[in-house]
Formats: sequence, structure tokens, C-alpha cells
Amino acid sequence: ARGHARSAARLETARFGLDDFARDLGDVADAHGGAAARFVAGGLSLGAAVALRFALRDVSRVRGLVLAAYPAGRAGQGGFAARAEAFAVALEREGLEKAGARFVWGPDSGLDPQAAALVRRGFLEHPAASLAAILRQAIAVLPSPSELAGELAALRVPALVVVGTRDAGSLEPCRELARLLPDATLVEVPGAGHVVNLAAPAAFDAALLAFLDRIDR
Repeated sequence: ARGHARSAARLETARFGLDDFARDLGDVADAHGGAAARFVAGGLSLGAAVALRFALRDVSRVRGLVLAAYPAGRAGQGGFAARAEAFAVALEREGLEKAGARFVWGPDSGLDPQAAALVRRGFLEHPAASLAAILRQAIAVLPSPSELAGELAALRVPALVVVGTRDAGSLEPCRELARLLPDATLVEVPGAGHVVNLAAPAAFDAALLAFLDRIDR
């Protein structure tokens, strides 16, 4: 994704809004399966928001949705937009290591030491300035599920919503998503934090495989 890891992105020209990421997803799908290809779109955190935005833009291309740890939106509780800005400022002032330890893989992440080390390794591949731009242009202004209620009600594709019970910023948004989507399955993973697929890989994989099996029937 643009601005992530080793993906090229010139800060002076690049845009990091949700629609930009959704268009990128469409471009990748076109390149691998053609413009008529239908696929399961999914992601975690910002990735979940991108997958959902893509489906809302062109549901005809989506067989199903996997939405893990969908973040609290701009209208969410707990000052989410302010937290995103604080994270962006920390990245700019303190760098990836210190900001990441505080906001991503620290004691409140719900990650065991092995998973935390894996998250840290991947996180440190990102350019700090790109992450700060993404936080401001996408995460801090993300619409909450309630703001999308009408569009979600019309999105008639199977959806899997997965969230860890220790993920304070995503638990209620994911519950709300599952209520608003017409054909959604909600899986709450006990004790898992935001990076639910690494905090509880067995539970996450079981839910994902069951969902994909259901779609393929």
C-alpha cells in the first residue's frame, strides 16, 4: 500500500486518503485478475476501512468482506482523532521506535513477545513521515459505522468482522459494523488486542477459513 513499508510514495505529491487506497486496491485487482474479477476484499485496521470503502464504491466486484479491527472513526468515543494526531506527532518528533513502542506493540497491545517483535520488525520498515500523513489524511477522518449506516444496509455481501476483546478502539465499531451490515458474522477473540491476527492466530485463522468455506459453497 502507498506509504507502507518499501512502497514508493513522494510526500510532496502523494495522497493518502481512503479513496486513494481504495483505488489502489482496484488497480491491484485489475492487474491480477482483470477488471471483471470478483474477489474477497479484506484487511486489518486501516486495511479493513480500505476494503469496506472499495466495496461501497463497487460492490459488483466483491464476493465477500473480511473486516478485522475496524478502527473507531472521527465520531467515535475516546478521542480517536486526537490519538491519531498524537501518534503522528510522536512519529515526527520521536521516530518510529519510540512512537511504535508507545502506540503499537507496547504492553497494551495484547501481543505476546514473539508477535510484538514481528509487528515491530514490520513497522520499522515504514517511513515515519508517510505514516504520519496516513494517520492525518485517512485514520483521523475515518467515518464511523454509524455515519455509513445507510450505505452499509445496502451492502448485501457476506462479511466477517473480527475484533479482539482488548482492542478498546475497535471493539464497539466492529460490533456496530456487524449490526449494520445485512449479512455479517461477528467474531470477538478473547484477550486479543488490535493486531488480532497475530495476537490470536489460531482463532483468527479458524474464523477466516470457516468464512471462506461458506462463500465457496
